[in-house]
Formats: sequence, structure tokens, C-alpha cells
Amino acid sequence: MPQDRSVQDRGVGFAQHVEAMTLARAQRGDMQAFAILYQTFGRPCFNLALRMLGERQQAEDLVQEVFLKMMDTIGSYRGDAPFGAWLKRLAANACIDQLRRQRHGGEEDPEALFAHLASDGPDAASRVDAWSLLARLPSRARAVLVLHEFEGYTHTELAALFGQSESYSKSILARAIGRLNALVAPPSSTTQASSCPPKN
Repeated sequence: MPQDRSVQDRGVGFAQHVEAMTLARAQRGDMQAFAILYQTFGRPCFNLALRMLGERQQAEDLVQEVFLKMMDTIGSYRGDAPFGAWLKRLAANACIDQLRRQRHGGEEDPEALFAHLASDGPDAASRVDAWSLLARLPSRARAVLVLHEFEGYTHTELAALFGQSESYSKSILARAIGRLNALVAPPSSTTQASSCPPKN
């Protein structure tokens, strides 16, 4: 049975459609319109914050912060991009600001960022849990990976968000993916690979 066209057009996550009238009402300070926006985008904001920050309480707090900021700044939204994309940018910026506030020494250096990680992988059960794997990355590396791989940000956009060069973003992403690949590799694969004779 074909799905109702109006449901298909609503989209998911930050791509959900918002009526122009709802946005216009929100820009006039209508609290019912803000409630509709919260019902529509609260969950996508929380999911993004949880992936980037790694802690549920921090993610919940950040959602409140993002929506309060949205209420203050929605007047500046001009419709040049879909509203969800505009709001996602607010949420991503808020997450990065939070990561900056809790920054540890060495996070500007991709090499140092990964230096403290233990080399042993998780057990078999946690290897199949994507969240467990993401949680084992340094917070900044997790944020870069989530924004690039899940949210579609380019390295140019990431460089602007983090105040770094594109090569920094690329280096962090490559190391994060390498780390995840090492974590999901069966423990015996490296031993087997090292014991095989080299090919001519």
C-alpha cells in the first residue's frame, strides 16, 4: 500500500518539513509555534548531541541550550537554507563549544589526540555495538566523525566549525576511522597477517 504523499514529504531528522506559517509565527514569538519546532526537532538535536558529546545528561542540557538560542535568534533565519539545516548548524556549533570548554591538552594535535588510547580492543559483544565503538574515540575525533560521516559536513565546513585547517579535519577523520577499524577487527587477524609469508 503506497504511503501518504504528505507523510513522505515530511522527511526525517533535521530534514523534516516545517510549514512557513509555523516559522513566521515563531519569528513573532508565538510559543505554540516554538512547541511545534521542539516536537519536530528535539529528538534529532538530542541524537546529534549524544553522538558528539557521548553523555546523555550533557546532550539533554545541550538541547535546552540550543532551543533557547533558537528562540533568541530565529529572527535572523531568512530561509536561504531549510530550517532544519539552520538548526542543525546551531546544534553542531553548541556541541563544539561544549567540547572546547572541556578541552584537554593536546587536542589540537591529531597525533597527541589518539596517543593516550589503549591499544587493546573491546570484547566481542561491544565490537558489534556501534555506540560502544564511538564512545571509545576521543570526544573531538568522535565529533568530527559524526559530523562528516553521519551529518554530511564537508572538510571545509568542519575546518570553519573547529577553527582549524582542512588537513586537521582530514587527519582526525582518518585516524578515527582507522581506530574504529582496528577495534572491529577480530583479535586473531593481526596475528594471522603477521605470520603469513610476504607475497612476491
